[in-house]
Amino acid sequence: MANMLLHNDRLFPIEGHTREIARELYLAIKELPIISPHGHVDPKWFAQNEPFDNPTGLILAPDHYLYRMIYSQGIPLEKLGVEDRNGRSDANPRQAWREFAANYHLFRGTPSALWLDHVFSGLFDLNIVLNESTADTYFDLISAALKRESFRPRALFESFNIEVLATTESAIDSLEHHRTIQHSGWPGRIIPTYRPDVVVDPEHEDFAKALIEFGEQTGENVESWQGYLNAHRKRREDFINMGATATDHGHPSPRTAALSVSDCKKLHFEVARGRAGPEEAELYRAQMLTEMARMSLDDGLVMQIHAGSHRNHNGWVENRFGRDKGADIPHGVDFVNGLKPLLSQFGNDLRLSMILFTLDESTYGRELAPMAGHYPCIRLGPPWWFFDSPEGMRRFREQTTGIAGFYNTVGFNDDTRAFLSIPARHDVARRMDCGYLARLVAEHRLRIGEAHELAVDLTYSLPKSAYRL
Repeated sequence: MANMLLHNDRLFPIEGHTREIARELYLAIKELPIISPHGHVDPKWFAQNEPFDNPTGLILAPDHYLYRMIYSQGIPLEKLGVEDRNGRSDANPRQAWREFAANYHLFRGTPSALWLDHVFSGLFDLNIVLNESTADTYFDLISAALKRESFRPRALFESFNIEVLATTESAIDSLEHHRTIQHSGWPGRIIPTYRPDVVVDPEHEDFAKALIEFGEQTGENVESWQGYLNAHRKRREDFINMGATATDHGHPSPRTAALSVSDCKKLHFEVARGRAGPEEAELYRAQMLTEMARMSLDDGLVMQIHAGSHRNHNGWVENRFGRDKGADIPHGVDFVNGLKPLLSQFGNDLRLSMILFTLDESTYGRELAPMAGHYPCIRLGPPWWFFDSPEGMRRFREQTTGIAGFYNTVGFNDDTRAFLSIPARHDVARRMDCGYLARLVAEHRLRIGEAHELAVDLTYSLPKSAYRL
């Protein structure tokens, strides 16, 4: 069995002098607190603070990066313990873990392997490769560790040196777990993020049901345009009272609109009655991005726009297992024309802060960096999802820095449900940024003092300021 201890110089530049500079920069910032301003960890874990059940439920089940890769090799999701819509699965946790371990070689060279090896080695002191023969060893050792007090959610949060962790809740979430955390006396800072997609996207399968609940929660007549907007304002205020500083919008495209009030009323009338076709649904989402920006001028919530994913592309998987099962596929988008209506109204208003994410890397140099390099309301989110990798991070800096600089970006966020991997993901980002800064120092494009300041800013200061934390 091979030793899998992580090398201290992993991800640093191969050239010796540049690697020494990267190492110096990294050692100065590696212990800075983690700012995690956008993610999907379940707040229930911290509200209840109960021991995690088993390695499968904690490591495999929340991470669609993992089972999408294994599924691509023709292995049924049922074998990984993924439940169908009726709550059935063919595998118990140990069987699912064995299947995962037998296929761990599929992740060679991927960021998932980097993150998981970091977790296994750094958190559980496992220094043997995960494979079919070591599956039970891993399962038993991790299971035993999870029974200890030091592996409860709040203890891990503290040991990870997380200063703030933002979760993501829908517009109809009760926020009960956040209230429990706040009233518990525990000082860990966990805040919600307002994600209104379920009541903004007429094509969401739960839209009609969610809209009814939205009205009941807020006491507003959401069948009227004004009542519907008032409901959003009330829910945003609820989130702000729980500490929220941001909204999140996972739209298929970054299209926005500037309809008249009368046209908005007409469109909403059709949408609320389930009569919107694909074009009306896209126009409605577009107008609602503009309305969310308008509300942000009043309440200060930072907008995040995650555009360019065809969600649940595999209809068979969605029908059998539900949403978010690893079948989301990137597609091309147009930020320049898509955001023009919104920016024409609010692009010069200093009260608005909008963070843009893309799965279409061709837009970095052509659209996003030039826009962020001009509009005071725009900042560039870090490489997202499929590009949250060493290669993606390197390309991001190379394509955006010359046009938008460093200070129109927002540092790193992990955007994950996989709680244990948060330190590993931030460590990868810190190493990659230090490597990029080291190259600029070695090329005499940055002074070493400037590089040290930038390393702190990219790691800590920029995400705090960009998310108004």
